[in-house]
Amino acid sequence: MRLSRILNPWPDKPLPLWMIFPVIFVALYLTHFTLLRLPYYWDEAGYYIPAAWDFFRTGSLIPTSTLTNAHPPLPSIYLALCWKAAGFYPEVTREAVLLVATLGLLGVWRLAMRLVGEASVAFWTVLLTGLYPIWFAQSSLAQADIFAAACSLWGLNYALPERDRKPWAAALWFAAAALSKETAIAIPLALAALNLAMGIRSRGPIRERLWREAAWLSSCVVPLAAWYGYHYAKTGFLFGNPEFLRYNAEATLSPLRILLAFGHRVLHLTAHMNLFVPVLMALAALMLDPRPGAEGRERASLGPLVLLRIFILLLANAVLFSVLGGALLTRYLLPMYPLVLLVAVTTLYRRAPYWYAFALLSAAAFVAGLFVNPLYGFAPEDNLAYAHVIRMHQAGIAQLRKLYPDATVLTAWPMSDELTKPELGYVKQPWDVCAIDDFSASQIARAAAEPEKYSAALVFSTKYDPPLSKLFGEAFEERYFGLHHDLPPELIARQLDGTLVWRRDDDGMWIALIRFNRRVEARLEKSSF
Repeated sequence: MRLSRILNPWPDKPLPLWMIFPVIFVALYLTHFTLLRLPYYWDEAGYYIPAAWDFFRTGSLIPTSTLTNAHPPLPSIYLALCWKAAGFYPEVTREAVLLVATLGLLGVWRLAMRLVGEASVAFWTVLLTGLYPIWFAQSSLAQADIFAAACSLWGLNYALPERDRKPWAAALWFAAAALSKETAIAIPLALAALNLAMGIRSRGPIRERLWREAAWLSSCVVPLAAWYGYHYAKTGFLFGNPEFLRYNAEATLSPLRILLAFGHRVLHLTAHMNLFVPVLMALAALMLDPRPGAEGRERASLGPLVLLRIFILLLANAVLFSVLGGALLTRYLLPMYPLVLLVAVTTLYRRAPYWYAFALLSAAAFVAGLFVNPLYGFAPEDNLAYAHVIRMHQAGIAQLRKLYPDATVLTAWPMSDELTKPELGYVKQPWDVCAIDDFSASQIARAAAEPEKYSAALVFSTKYDPPLSKLFGEAFEERYFGLHHDLPPELIARQLDGTLVWRRDDDGMWIALIRFNRRVEARLEKSSF
């Protein structure tokens, strides 16, 4: 069998979606198998699981066990239904999210087939999307972004093609996306604005069609507005609690901060987690002439209007998430990565000889990115580092349970939630916790001033400390993007007048247990600063 047939296994003809869906799900299930029983991580534990848990127990769409952020309720409803059918277990949650990720990848397949019409392009776009570290990690994390991405990609199936667009179907999918994550509204509104602009320059039936499509795309604002109206009626707050609004919207409006964030977003869309490999190869391929297909004609490509819409969407999302969002989380851009990869794969297919070998090289780079952390700062949820963090926290809690089962524990979020909320999967009974914000010098100084409030400390790195962190100026990162440096555990133990009894390190992250020899016992009631 020729190498080209091995690396390019799909015939260029349509395949039914009902055949593709189970293949994608099985592939996702097998590659995520070791992650399915992990307890919940970071924003899962901080908001999405508590919100779904509250709806599951009480039927309330407004969370009660955590502060409401006014995030739309569709993920909570979906997870609660899955728990009702199969039980409240982490593996049920993660399998349910894998189904959503499968739906998203199926949307990528269909989108590639509709825009390019080549099954080999669709195959490699789906494969690269599924392997891309950010998508791979988010495929089993119960956060709203994967829900919004899956619905948005299906909406694009009906909004992006040059022909046979179905704006009413796109509006339904985009409405579901907005009811999963409010920021997903940026995609249909950007397309609607483009249609309005194109309509102004058009005449007759074309103008009417473009404006009618813009109206349909804009209509998905209605259910989101209804949700916010309901939230306001129930809580008195329109966009979540005041602190959430301040952090994610009000404190981000500095012009310099927006400019710096936009630079980050451009890198996120072109280079982060080895994305530069297919992007650079596609840029290099643009210097080559288009190659003939089997019948001597030029190979299929994305049309100019499709490319325009894709680049408008990339720009709109980069700008939006430079203005909104206190943290520069890459998962906010989740529905954009398949579009970047579709453009790259199509360019390689159209212009590069042995293009599937370049696609294979991109796949290898993405697999490496799953396991090898970058030399710059990143969120552990951008690759499999998140699983290392979870397992470190489990190991720390196991040591705490073994050595100091009755302690009141000084720690920070998310460990404070992991110790006090058994539903998150880390403990069976809640612990007494004394919570601080992080393990920076100022917070440790506050803890040292009130030693009677705790009898043990479980400290950990709240940020990944990259090897190159000291080579670049950090003043802007500290001022605008919440960068801080945790004190090393040995120094924390000295400043708290304690003894370091256990420590574990894992690729730039650490966790440690500290005990204290004091005559004054920690108070039994929960306390916090």
